[in-house]
Amino acid sequence: MLAISRLLIGFIAALHAYIAYFEMFAWEATGPRVFSTFPAELFAQTTDLAANQGIYNAFLAAGLIWALTIADRVWQRNIATCFLLFVMVAGIVGAVTVSPRILMIQTVPALITALLLWRAARQ
Repeated sequence: MLAISRLLIGFIAALHAYIAYFEMFAWEATGPRVFSTFPAELFAQTTDLAANQGIYNAFLAAGLIWALTIADRVWQRNIATCFLLFVMVAGIVGAVTVSPRILMIQTVPALITALLLWRAARQ
């Protein structure tokens, strides 16, 4: 169970690293494909805003990667839980403000991972 949760933490970290890259460096190129319901002219106008969002996603990825490097299992679980909660909240806000699909992309995987992580701690 612990190995699966660590693998999922790594996956979520990689997802947020990709989101950070796309928001910070490929917003105008990738944004219109990802957010196809938004007007195309919106992306050039919102590059700075997207880059700001990207740095937050980079922090989420960094925190999850940091959690994977902590040797003490209790601290590893606590730090991972903290950053998984951040991901869940970001997913809920994104679902409410941008697209309900974000809930399935961010919140649900983070919730499942946190539950598996805490279940592994009980074994």
